[in-house]
Amino acid sequence: MKKKQFRKKLALTLLEIMIVIFLIGLISSVIGFNMKGSLDKAKVFKTEKGIAQIKEILLLEIDQNPLILGEITSGDGKVNMDAAKKWLLRSGMIKDDKTFKDGWGGEYEIVPKPEGDDFEVVSEKLKAYEAKNKQAKKDEA
Repeated sequence: MKKKQFRKKLALTLLEIMIVIFLIGLISSVIGFNMKGSLDKAKVFKTEKGIAQIKEILLLEIDQNPLILGEITSGDGKVNMDAAKKWLLRSGMIKDDKTFKDGWGGEYEIVPKPEGDDFEVVSEKLKAYEAKNKQAKKDEA
């Protein structure tokens, strides 16, 4: 009669498990580090497109009704954001309030130009990001 040979199942040792966990963490950190730059670029892209969209829609509305510019801007060089949002939403080209937020979640600002008949849509977060990256590029050079 043959003896049955039982093979002992080899279990993973603690060292092997620790090595696998270390490798998974290392790969995750490399991927996460590379994704950060992509996320910032996406925020910049969204913000730039949002600025262009808001300015274009406001210009179309002002072209159809020139009195809108007077309602949106006041004589002291400030912009009534509530009136601007009202006209943007009334245009039908903007569906919700998400359009009024930049890539970082901050509100856009509408700043009248000194000439008085034009305006600029700006994002403080985008300005800060561009200033930070401009400084970083100077430091690298």
